[in-house]
Amino acid sequence: MDTTNTETQAPVITLSEAALKEVKRLINVQGLTEGGLRLGVKGGGCSGLSYTINFDEKIGQHDQVHDCDGVKVIVDAKSAIYLQGTQLDFQKDLMGGNFKFVNPNADKTCGCGESFSA
Repeated sequence: MDTTNTETQAPVITLSEAALKEVKRLINVQGLTEGGLRLGVKGGGCSGLSYTINFDEKIGQHDQVHDCDGVKVIVDAKSAIYLQGTQLDFQKDLMGGNFKFVNPNADKTCGCGESFSA
C-alpha cells in the first residue's frame, strides 16, 4: 500500500474561513497560477521555533500537499511534525490584519504569536 498519497491522509494544517478568504485574495492579487501556500517551521524566534508562511511555486519530493477549497497547502515533512493539527487563522484589526497559527502542539508561545516551543 502506498503511504505517500497525501490525498488519503488528514491534512496537517487547516485554514479558517477568514484565512482561506485572505489567501485566495493574495493569490489573486499576485496572479499566482502554480504552486500554493507553503507553511513551515524553522529554528529561531523568542521561544525556539518560528512559523514561516509564503507562496511557493515548487513542490518538493517530501512535501505534503493538501487541497483546501482550491488552495494547495504545502508543508515539508520536518515541519509537519510540529504543525500537525494546527489551524491557520486570519484576524483583522485597525492596523490591518495578520495570520495566526493556532497550534495544539505548542507548549509555550511568545507574546507576538510568531514563535513557539514544543
